[in-house]
Amino acid sequence: MTILNLGPVCSLDRPAPVADTGLERRIAAADGLVVHEAESLNCETRPADLGAEVTPTARFFRRSHFPLPVLDSSAWRLAVGGLVHRPLSLSLAELTAMPAQTMTVTLECAGNGRARFQPPTPGVQWGAGAVGTAEWTGARLADVLDRARLDPDAREVIFSGADRGPVDGAAGQIRFERSLTVREALESGALLAYAMNGRPLPVRHGHPLRLVVPGWYGVASVKWLTGIRLTAEPFDGYFQASHYVRESAGAREPVRLQKVRSVITRPGHGQVFPVGTVIVRGVAWSGAAPVARVEVSVADGPWQKARLVGAAAPHGWQQWEFLATGVGPGEARIRSRAEDLAGNVQPERPEWNRLGYEANFVHEIRVRLG
Repeated sequence: MTILNLGPVCSLDRPAPVADTGLERRIAAADGLVVHEAESLNCETRPADLGAEVTPTARFFRRSHFPLPVLDSSAWRLAVGGLVHRPLSLSLAELTAMPAQTMTVTLECAGNGRARFQPPTPGVQWGAGAVGTAEWTGARLADVLDRARLDPDAREVIFSGADRGPVDGAAGQIRFERSLTVREALESGALLAYAMNGRPLPVRHGHPLRLVVPGWYGVASVKWLTGIRLTAEPFDGYFQASHYVRESAGAREPVRLQKVRSVITRPGHGQVFPVGTVIVRGVAWSGAAPVARVEVSVADGPWQKARLVGAAAPHGWQQWEFLATGVGPGEARIRSRAEDLAGNVQPERPEWNRLGYEANFVHEIRVRLG
């Protein structure tokens, strides 16, 4: 990895050295990811690589808004301040000495599926692969906040990453920041993760520390975390109030829980089969509730119930499979849709919104038999 301006970085105010974006793109392509053209690193996982219980780290989708910061973990500190009675400056060693938890969590970019919106919306034109499931290990966010002793007036928890850069409508550079309410921070089960799939967190996924918020769109899981501050007022930063917001009927609200969605991982789009039987496999997830059922339609036939495979982790995706028989020759469209235990159903066409978020279209592929 090529590093620019390498040096210890732990300050909230000083820019971090950054990775070579061109090199990172080449690594992503070599890892089999679909690389989207952007100034920052943005690449998605091919559907065929989404079928396992856990996504291999090298093939986990990569979403960034600015060049990747490279932090010296020996000098790095996590600052916890604002409306707390005991401000903290925690080293990585101090965090790893706290009680650890490992959770299997599915993270999804809020723009996943954006490419299907018509008329088109701005932003990275993701297909269906801006999602992945990993085992995350770290300290519980609630434990760190408890150690800091929150002031009773604290209402909002703001998380600051080391990544920064220019954005439309703002002078100079801004850092990536998002917030949770105090209640969400304490009750979501969020982790301050320093390991991914049993290994130290890679730079491209947030080294040395990232937030992981189960069930929420990935924007909430701030990477390259350097600061946590408590405030009495709602946070109105760029990525909270202007970007990653859903606008409807004049109202603007930050995206939060993942919408229910299924993805067909096998067969691949355009694959050719002998006439007869096709085994369809995939994964499904929802941030609101566990997946209750998945249905599949083959060759524009009726929706039929797929078999759920195994027991999904509480915050991981659900594997499923369906045996399609008697499929005639020619091109056939295969579609899948999921429903969760809260009664949410994956729609044929989700509501269009200006920034192209929550695009949980019924997934479809086309295969040829003959």
